[in-house]
Amino acid sequence: PERCIVHADRAYDTNRVRDLIESQGAVPNIPPKRTRVWKSCFSKTLYKGRNAIERMFCRLKDCRRLATRYDRNATNFLGAIHLAAAIM
Repeated sequence: PERCIVHADRAYDTNRVRDLIESQGAVPNIPPKRTRVWKSCFSKTLYKGRNAIERMFCRLKDCRRLATRYDRNATNFLGAIHLAAAIM
C-alpha cells in the first residue's frame, strides 16, 4: 500500500529494488551496503521492528512441523502456527 515503509536487509540494497519500492509509493528502510558510495537515509529505530519479526519466524521454525510444512491444508498450517506461537 501507499505510504508504507518497506524494511529489508542489506542484501536488497540495490538501486533497482529501491526504485521499485519508491515507484509503488512506499519508502524503503534498507541499511546501506558498506561499499555503497551514496548512503541513503536509514532509521535504526524502525529497523529494530524488522529484526523482532525475523527472530519470531526463526523461533517458529524450531518447530519441526512448521519448518517442513507437514500440513498440506493452509487452514491446518495456520492453526499449527497459532498453537506454536501460543506455546512460545
